[in-house]
Amino acid sequence: MYDTNRSTNDMPHAPIKDLKQFGEEKGIVIKSHRKIIEDAVATVKRRHKYSVEQIKQNFDDLLQETETTAYGIYLKAESEYGAELLDVFVKHLIRSGELKKLDQVGEVLGRHFVLFDRFFLSLAQARKAKAGKTFETLHNTLFKQLDYPFDEQAVINGKPDFVMPSIDHYKRNPLECVVFTAKRTLRERWRQITTEGTRGIGLYLATIDEKLSGNQLDEMRAHKIFVVCPRSIKNEKYPDISNVLSFERFFEDHLDPKMKIWKREGII
Repeated sequence: MYDTNRSTNDMPHAPIKDLKQFGEEKGIVIKSHRKIIEDAVATVKRRHKYSVEQIKQNFDDLLQETETTAYGIYLKAESEYGAELLDVFVKHLIRSGELKKLDQVGEVLGRHFVLFDRFFLSLAQARKAKAGKTFETLHNTLFKQLDYPFDEQAVINGKPDFVMPSIDHYKRNPLECVVFTAKRTLRERWRQITTEGTRGIGLYLATIDEKLSGNQLDEMRAHKIFVVCPRSIKNEKYPDISNVLSFERFFEDHLDPKMKIWKREGII
């Protein structure tokens, strides 16, 4: 605890220019994005106790449920982080002698308005940046729980998340493989992996992008690209688009038939 009665005459305090940095110096940091994802996956896993086959059958709903859970965990962690940091900051003001009386709180905190403004802006920016990564990280974390053979982050052109059944087999015969990557939004980013080296193979892009235009989807179809998204997005936004699949349809109609071929030919 802070000793608010301690003399401050011999305690010089440099002005605080960054509240987040101040917190880090005091050992106060927000829960990591990776830890939030792990906690969300563990929470949903305990909630349902699904087998591998049940995860596959319910992947559409599980992905969205886990993302919602992760966001709730993040908001709670952010609130606890902010409360702890502000508590320590106010105690710092007391120890430094800047805040001496209760009726000075508003005036003293007002002097640090710019400090607070920058801090809360950085929180909002971090929240937005993490939201962009959450879908991709959650998708990949859930996908790894399924019994599919793959190499992760293999280096082929745009560096997809998964090459199935393996990068070695892809180098021998890419037409027998599945290349799969997750992006929260696609826009023009899908072009990153549609180079000359991968045009002969069907590519699968997992996303929750609800703003893909008809022209974009037509162009993807011409490049043999399938979009994979949660069933709710497929039904609402792309109900009649042949190269947009729900996760259930992707597993059942595309990946599982490939598994049978790989097993029959001794590839896996």
